[in-house]
Amino acid sequence: MSAPAAAPIFAPGENCSPAWGAAPAAYDAEDTHLQILGKPVMERWETPYMHALAAAAASRGGRVLEVGFGMAIAASRVQEAPIEEHWVIECNDGVFQRLQDWAPRQPHKVVPLKGLWEEVAPTLPDGHFDGILYDTYPLSEDTWHTHQFNFIKDHAFRLLKSGGVLTYCNLTSWGELMKTKYSDITTMFEETQVPALLDAGFLREDIRTEVMVLTPPADCRYYAFPQMITPMVTKR
Repeated sequence: MSAPAAAPIFAPGENCSPAWGAAPAAYDAEDTHLQILGKPVMERWETPYMHALAAAAASRGGRVLEVGFGMAIAASRVQEAPIEEHWVIECNDGVFQRLQDWAPRQPHKVVPLKGLWEEVAPTLPDGHFDGILYDTYPLSEDTWHTHQFNFIKDHAFRLLKSGGVLTYCNLTSWGELMKTKYSDITTMFEETQVPALLDAGFLREDIRTEVMVLTPPADCRYYAFPQMITPMVTKR
């Protein structure tokens, strides 16, 4: 008999948001996996992809906003770039503590911002950032595939300076889409992501992507496709 199919990441109607902030951040002993409320938030195998996102967000130097700290994989790469400031939004108490411990050791100024992005982003000024990296975990079945669009439309476009670069991912969504609906990752991005970017105010000629080969481990619950896609979205 074949093995049973893995259960979906989210059950119908599931909403982790009320408990997420105070839930323990379960980093394993080897610091290769992070789980919160049993959800696979981040794994160390993502490192080459996280570094690609970080390089895109830091490509203009200046002030970079990162939404979601996780295991500091992307954040550490941002700090290697010739930036001036690194602002980081993080809502989980345990992850935020790790951010606070990490920040003083970095070469460039870090501005930790505690809370959900829905709470913090509205307090940030227009045209303040040269680069944005959005990589947060979906907190409900309802927003599993769409939470990034709310941030992009309501905040990313206005927060960027002219010439600034947005990059982002939603691997929990994209992994599911590549498993169930698509066989070409560029087509997936074109059909499921580009319309929302255009709706936010970005121009089609300013939306670029790069595809890298990266094979996840067989036990990864949220991503199995052997390629990853890095968006590079520039504001005119």
